[in-house]
Amino acid sequence: MALRLGFLAAVSLVSLAFDNSRYDNTVVYWGQNSIGANSATPPANYQKNLAFYCNDNAVDVFPVAFINVFFGTGGAPSINLANTCNPTDNATFPGTALPDCSKLASDITTCQAKGKLVTISLGGATGSVGFASDAQGVTFANTIWNMFLGGTSSTRPFGSAVLDGVDLDIEGGGGVGYVAFVNQIRSLSSGASKRYYITAAPQCVYPDAALGSVLNGANFDAIYVQFYNNPCSLATFPAVTGWNFGIWDQWARTLSPNPNVRVYIGAPASTGAAGSGYVDINTLSNIAVQMRQSFPSFGGVMLWDASQAYANNRFDLAIKNALVAAGGTGFIYPACTAPTYSTTGTYVGGSKVSYQGYIWQAKWWASSAPGANANGDWSAISACKGASDPPTSTTTTATRTTTTTTGPSTSPTGGICAGVAAWVSTAVYVGGQKATFASSLWTAQWWTQGDTPGGSVGVWVKNGAC
Repeated sequence: MALRLGFLAAVSLVSLAFDNSRYDNTVVYWGQNSIGANSATPPANYQKNLAFYCNDNAVDVFPVAFINVFFGTGGAPSINLANTCNPTDNATFPGTALPDCSKLASDITTCQAKGKLVTISLGGATGSVGFASDAQGVTFANTIWNMFLGGTSSTRPFGSAVLDGVDLDIEGGGGVGYVAFVNQIRSLSSGASKRYYITAAPQCVYPDAALGSVLNGANFDAIYVQFYNNPCSLATFPAVTGWNFGIWDQWARTLSPNPNVRVYIGAPASTGAAGSGYVDINTLSNIAVQMRQSFPSFGGVMLWDASQAYANNRFDLAIKNALVAAGGTGFIYPACTAPTYSTTGTYVGGSKVSYQGYIWQAKWWASSAPGANANGDWSAISACKGASDPPTSTTTTATRTTTTTTGPSTSPTGGICAGVAAWVSTAVYVGGQKATFASSLWTAQWWTQGDTPGGSVGVWVKNGAC
């Protein structure tokens, strides 16, 4: 993303609370007025205020872009929201270049009241960002928490509004300090009364040059993969030599510290929104629906950005309707219909095989076994079940173990708890899973490990006494 100044059925005006486990979520960046970068665009068509884009269910998450300076004047961060709020046109807090954008507070709370998430995005294509050490990452996390999230500070750019999380759109530099940053945000929010989300927007080239090590080392709720301005852009689909959503699904399911992380297709919302990679709404809808039906980590579509989407025949509303029509909940694994891979087989470009829970297609003449190798001979075109087992994690981290344990196979209690396993502190639970604890039945709202039912984190909902 750059830092710069006809659909199916009508979407209901009734909003529901955001659910990260769904397959039909839409994310649209707001704040940069990217349509204004075209000198031919009349000011009347420039980016509108945030609340303007919250009037229907087209968008579920709005990352506000960007905090483009981490340590600026007076050691404070700075924000540039193009024609809405910036250090040049707006008053700044004393001794800093941080603009006072408190006029956005009512817009933010309006969107949140309609069940939408509003997060703060860090970075951008030309941002002056990065850390020299883990300690600096922790310090900056404290600043973000106090200025934008659940902390307190006399310097709050969005006034009393409390955002719903943080997005990392880091497009340069190394990954130093970002794992520490994410872990500190997680720590600060662990006892909060609301859930805070952490996301990232890597480039589609795998692994991401800036965030590759960070994605493998920290717990993210979702990633908005930028399938544009890259050789793996949407325009390459369905050629397996370019399109690589499969390797991101493999990362999500076997390497990510959060095995329930969602992977979004990031797309330009119009021809002017990116240098390359734009596809029309019918093409994007077809790709998104195919990925939704092929990979369990799929979460939805991200668009850059709100100003472009609205002007392009409501591109946001059209893709939302396509996703809703494809189904927002549940995933059915396709059968492993391709022949099982054999070490003695001969595979030319285009050959398909089933292997380790995926259907693979050879990019060219293949001499090696299929695997999650961006430079390998094969590309995963769908997850599958039948001829092969689904993938298993070989990663061990602070938040993910080599196997998912859900505790004992039976519960000693009866009633509504009959047959439900007792809660185990080392087990990994996903949203919707049940466990018994303290003679009661509990249901997890999202991915969790080590969070005691009834504790301050609030991940567990009590269903009743056994």
